[in-house]
Amino acid sequence: DVQLQACGGGLVQPGGSLRLSCAAPGFNIGENDMSWWRQASGKGPEWVSTITSDGSITYYADSVKGRFITSRDNAKNTVYLQMNSLKPEDTAVYSCATAPFGPLGRGTQVTVSS
Repeated sequence: DVQLQACGGGLVQPGGSLRLSCAAPGFNIGENDMSWWRQASGKGPEWVSTITSDGSITYYADSVKGRFITSRDNAKNTVYLQMNSLKPEDTAVYSCATAPFGPLGRGTQVTVSS
């Protein structure tokens, strides 16, 4: 089974930034469209963004459009989520998965609070 691992989360103040990374040792991320998802406490998973395998096209949920940027470095077998202008409602566990509906990997907690 693929073991995707997200990292880079933490506690940040509103308006701050974080960059998350997603990698999977032994799995070639470069062959796949990849998605970021998030899940807030007590809620179901929410799709955040998708990037095509070559990185040429990205898609974003309306809730993050203009604030988040998804990118990838296939040479490093890694996908990134740059999160800017963070809001308290962005607080969630963020995970990555193969698109469109691959199983979510191990997530990382992002908490936006003053």
